[in-house]
Amino acid sequence: MKLLKLIPDHTNIHFLRWRVPFYVASLVLMALSITLVATRGLNMGVDFVGGQMIRVTFTQSAAAPVAALREEVTALGYGEPIIQQFGKPNEVSIRMKLPEGSDKDAGLADAMAKRITGDIKVRHADVRVDGVDSVSGKVSKELGWTAFKALGLAALAVAAYIWIRFEWQFGVGALFALVHDVTLTLGLFAVTQMEFDLNIVAALLTLIGYSLNDTIVVYDRIRENLKKYRKMPLPELLDLSVNETLARTIVTSLSMLITLVALLLLGPDVIFGFTAAITLGIFVGTYSSIYMAAPILIWLKVTPSSFVPTESALEKQERLAREQS
Repeated sequence: MKLLKLIPDHTNIHFLRWRVPFYVASLVLMALSITLVATRGLNMGVDFVGGQMIRVTFTQSAAAPVAALREEVTALGYGEPIIQQFGKPNEVSIRMKLPEGSDKDAGLADAMAKRITGDIKVRHADVRVDGVDSVSGKVSKELGWTAFKALGLAALAVAAYIWIRFEWQFGVGALFALVHDVTLTLGLFAVTQMEFDLNIVAALLTLIGYSLNDTIVVYDRIRENLKKYRKMPLPELLDLSVNETLARTIVTSLSMLITLVALLLLGPDVIFGFTAAITLGIFVGTYSSIYMAAPILIWLKVTPSSFVPTESALEKQERLAREQS
């Protein structure tokens, strides 16, 4: 039986021909993502902002009565809630600030949650409480700082690893590709206002690992070809390297996308944001390995001589002496 080949042998796609337009488009998207995060912000979950989040579903309604629910909860005297759709139109999350003194007395937060959920159940017979999460302000700040450090240290560790394994230009290229992938993913959450919690941080760390894996495969082939084809122009050599690893890249990405799409369509709502982040990350990670990590080597002046060991003056004299003898 003949094996199915998604990418034919001797594929020769001129990826680098369009490197400038794609780089410009990527830089524009990165700038737009940063602007959206700065202006619109992320819909931070309770993990990062602290407070209490109550998730409820109106089982017999097509959509949740958000306006009425806001008035009813506000009337209880705990302040104005932030109510947002959570998954389907009949599912919402109610976020509240913790009552004063709850850091010392956890019972105050529990009492507030019981009163709110009890009032909602009385007013809406079809309501179902799906969960109640409480995080203090101190803990949320620690979680946010820890998550930020994890992302930053992971990216720097990746750059350092590739710098040591290859050359400094490759480390810079890998770090830029990672920044590109994470920035566009954050832009997705700024546009959609999906909840950004610790699950999404885990997704970003997973994305960093996937992007690194794909980039290293491409970089390793580039290094091999730099040693093999010393007179080949660098753009042609990069095209050759990307084409030689293209079958592996497509098969790996497609295998993951099949699973992720199934989770997006059929998986539980609680992991929808995580799955969406990984799904976008597969696309941008594959794209960045080809159009971000590879072309930047041209502008960073990588040449075949980058992998030729530098001779010291003594070594050069010894080599010349051996050749003359």
